[in-house]
Amino acid sequence: MKKITLFVVTLISTLFLYAQDKKFTVAFYNVENLFDTINDPLKNDDDFTPEGKLMWNSNRYLSKTINTSKVIMAIGNGEAPAIMGLCEVENRDVLEYMIRITPLSKLKYAVIHEDSPDNRGIDVALLYRKDLFKPIEHKAIPVDLKPDTIKTRDILYVKGVLDGDDTLHIFVNHWPSRIGGEGQSEFKRINAAKTLRKEVDNIMKSDSSAKIIIMGDFNDYPNNKSLEEILLAKKDTAEIQKGELFNMLYLKHIKGEGTHYYDNHWGMLDQIIVSKSLVKCENKKVCTLPGRADVFNPDWILFFNKDGVKIPNRTYVGTSYKGGYSDHLPVYMYLFKN
Repeated sequence: MKKITLFVVTLISTLFLYAQDKKFTVAFYNVENLFDTINDPLKNDDDFTPEGKLMWNSNRYLSKTINTSKVIMAIGNGEAPAIMGLCEVENRDVLEYMIRITPLSKLKYAVIHEDSPDNRGIDVALLYRKDLFKPIEHKAIPVDLKPDTIKTRDILYVKGVLDGDDTLHIFVNHWPSRIGGEGQSEFKRINAAKTLRKEVDNIMKSDSSAKIIIMGDFNDYPNNKSLEEILLAKKDTAEIQKGELFNMLYLKHIKGEGTHYYDNHWGMLDQIIVSKSLVKCENKKVCTLPGRADVFNPDWILFFNKDGVKIPNRTYVGTSYKGGYSDHLPVYMYLFKN
């Protein structure tokens, strides 16, 4: 009984503590093909042109831009993300356009983006609120898919300071898909995991308590080899050893929740992973807690499919234009500072 009482008191104290903290939202969103209408002769983007099979025109592009901004604005219960990772964006211009012509402009977002070698021309990027986050440096990290010669998206690394105090190391990912089968394509995601793990190790060698946030569409689940065994992203903070990471969405995955609906089941392809130092909350600086991450899934970005299941309301299904948001749901976490 004493142990239960102590647990309740500790829980109440923790909830009270974090009710008093500053709160920052960090999120990630696969926006499903945010393309402009201009044909890039160096990329396979012909479908997303007015003459292409998707009949992608200015009105559809504008609608997609506005829809994407609505989702970003709504994440975090009205407190738009301080840091927002994105994937499946064609270039920097589509993001500059979005933060200029939508209500995002009021929040003074800026863009960090590097062109990737992906044949389709889709990249990862980071939006950040200039009043809350100050970038120090960034770089694109190539992923070699040997023996495959196909090029994939780079990993985007950003180092910066949140709220004028704590340094964060952020990695934005979009790992190779499962086209061709999960088993046949697994080596590609393992290569991506090895590349990312090497970067994490280099940071931790210099600073074992570095605060690292890894986000992305991994095209693998939290319990897959690439994430759990290679990247060392674990499900329980009590099990984390030196150098290992904590997957903020692992337990949601175990419960059957997900960000992407395929073949009649939900899959947690999009995740946020953090270093142990971010979930310790001992130094009264920026930190988080297990259970402070979630999938953003309000009804207005969902629809009922033919089986009566609520799934993401997409922009396209095949070549049929639906005018929705994305085939993925965003994920987000809260950081606290007291």
